[in-house]
Formats: sequence, C-alpha cells, structure tokens
Amino acid sequence: MRIVFIGPPGAGKGTQSANMIRELGILHLSTGEMLRKAQQEKTRLGRLASDYINTGQLVPDPLILQLIGERLVQPDCQRGYLLDGFPRTLGQAKALDEYLHQQGTPLDVVIELVVDEAELTRRLSDRGRSDDNPEIIRQRLRSFQDQTRPLIRYYSDKGLMEAIDAIGTTEEVFQRIMQAIQRHTPTA
Repeated sequence: MRIVFIGPPGAGKGTQSANMIRELGILHLSTGEMLRKAQQEKTRLGRLASDYINTGQLVPDPLILQLIGERLVQPDCQRGYLLDGFPRTLGQAKALDEYLHQQGTPLDVVIELVVDEAELTRRLSDRGRSDDNPEIIRQRLRSFQDQTRPLIRYYSDKGLMEAIDAIGTTEEVFQRIMQAIQRHTPTA
C-alpha cells in the first residue's frame, strides 16, 4: 500500500501515521523527520534546509526530491509506505508520479487531513517547538495554502483523494482514515 498524507502543519499527520504503520505494516516516511535528522547530523542537505526551515519557508523541491528519491530506492520501501509531508507542491507530486510510474508502483490513495485554521494555530502553539512561534505558524499556514492546496485538485482528478475530518479523538480520526483506505484497497 502506497499512501500520501496531505494536510497543514498540526493536522495530525504524524500521530495518525504511527497508527497506520502499526495497522498496515508499512513504512512511515516523514520528510519533516528526515529533514530534522539531516539538520541534527549536519549533513550537506541538513545545512541547506536549515535556512529555509528556520524562517518558516518550505524547503525547495530539488532538496526534498533528492531526500525522497534516495529513500524510495531502499529495499524496505518495496512492501509499501506512507509519505507524511511529501509531496507538498504540484511539482513534487508530478515528479513523484513520474518516479512511481517508472517503477510500476503508483500511489493507492491520498489522505487529506482537514482542520480549520484556529484549531491548527492552537495545536501548533501547544507543541512548543522552536519553529512554532506565532509568526512562523502564520507563515507556514500561508505557505501551505499557496503551494500545497493545488495538490487537492490534482489528486482528486486522479481519483485518489480522500478528505478526512481530522477533528475528534485520535481513534475517531483513525477510523475515518481506515474507512477511506478500504475504499481504495483492491478486493481479491
């Protein structure tokens, strides 16, 4: 199963990803975690990405595509994965589709976690990370609206999109997600 999570910062992608990998037995690939690890390890990619992350901007496509491309060729990705935080732009989505087409492994479903802006701001403020101050939160939400929202139409046109109400208990949201995945799982 190859799944993409789309949603603004604070929508619960990380929390729900943990539930899904347990339930489905697939690999979790979070670009946010991969980027933080690259920053901590002070890799070339991590140093380049830091300038963007620390000002609330999205990391440019070439850097993200390099990070994802290197990861998807690993053997443990062959049985399936959940992409959390990627793609974020239409260019990334098209590049991912091209890569997956060449591999003969298209996406199965795209899950959009939907949360209103007031709730997102509250959630992000409560996390207490250094990149979650009010101005950076506003910048990240603007970046999401400007660059990521076109993905909703792109994947809807492909018949892959499932919009999930991400307000409620963790279990309620998880059940909505699993129902959406079942609609995209081929029957035997």
